[in-house]
Amino acid sequence: MRNPIPLAADRPRVRLLPEHDRRVAGGFPWAFSNEVAMDAATKALPPGGLVVLETARGAPVGVAMFNPHSLIAARLLAPEIDAVIDADFLAARLQTALALRARLYALPYYRLVHAEADGLPGLIVDRYGDVVVCQINSAGMERLRGEVQAALQGVLAPRALVLRADRPVRALEGLADEDDAILGELDNPVALVENGARFRADVLGGQKTGWFFDHRDNRAFIAPLCRGGRVLDLYGYTGGFAVQAAMAGATEVLAIDRSEPALALAAQAATENGVAPRCRFERGEVFGALERLAAASERFDVVIADPPAFVKSRKELNAGARGYRKLARGAARLVASGGLLLIASCSHLVDMATFGEEVRRGLRDVRRAGRIIRSGGAGPDHPIHPALAASAYLKCLVLALD
Repeated sequence: MRNPIPLAADRPRVRLLPEHDRRVAGGFPWAFSNEVAMDAATKALPPGGLVVLETARGAPVGVAMFNPHSLIAARLLAPEIDAVIDADFLAARLQTALALRARLYALPYYRLVHAEADGLPGLIVDRYGDVVVCQINSAGMERLRGEVQAALQGVLAPRALVLRADRPVRALEGLADEDDAILGELDNPVALVENGARFRADVLGGQKTGWFFDHRDNRAFIAPLCRGGRVLDLYGYTGGFAVQAAMAGATEVLAIDRSEPALALAAQAATENGVAPRCRFERGEVFGALERLAAASERFDVVIADPPAFVKSRKELNAGARGYRKLARGAARLVASGGLLLIASCSHLVDMATFGEEVRRGLRDVRRAGRIIRSGGAGPDHPIHPALAASAYLKCLVLALD
């Protein structure tokens, strides 16, 4: 039986430590475990339960989802301590998120919910027309799973609703991996349209929810700059950059990725968009491919390098940051004189300053000079919480190299 949602009057009180409550009281949406007075009663609270979060002096901050076993102990939901957190509450937040996306995009293919930035901490929702895919990444949202389902069905009435519960981040919340839950009729992979191109996303076996909507604007920027040139797409995944580059007039596109299923979807997209003759999809490990292509004296007018996160925890920060330097070094060697390099990082622990410095060092290592012509991030369907730098996780630099 599911745990009932406690009434506001029955919510436990969790108090922040002295000198550790100013940030949360000022709008930061999380309280870390070392900022909370962890007495025996607090430690015994069920993971993901609703609590009233208080300052060190007992002033209420708001209602939060609390997990005594997680580094992020409290995730604020609402400033009103008596707010009823149910399907109607979630539906109201969804309606707000939906209204914003409807203003941004003419077609229903986008990230609908970007966790804390949309007021739903620990919840990610991507929309593929009448198919909706969500990730439940916190113990609090896991306890609200039924309410999340009801809200999504009530607001969007999707033909299929997929709940993915296989993210590594769930382990940080004490949550186990689970099989995907599918409600409704799903034909996988699902279709989507981005920047006028048609693609397929594997919403069950693909990374994250099957597609990376965050790079929409970056793909739109670089594609026309590929016209008439040779393009190398590293970590090509399902062809988002590669196919759009070919559609914009690239004469030859080589995309490299180690996932055969992803490359098969990329090849299918190239065919459906009429650019298959100019696209080649090759399975391989990127750093090995960089060495091989350099040894063969290959040069490309545009090189795109959009790797998975090199840094997934703070202990990996130094080594991961050096990985971006190595990638920039290897990719820059293959850029023809006067060509372009697009390089990105989705590691939320690596800020733009650190990322930019590692890219600079990588260029210096191979004696390439250049200018940054675009510095960007995720599209507006991935809004940034004003107080949470981690929600601005994507960094993307485009450089013109001499």
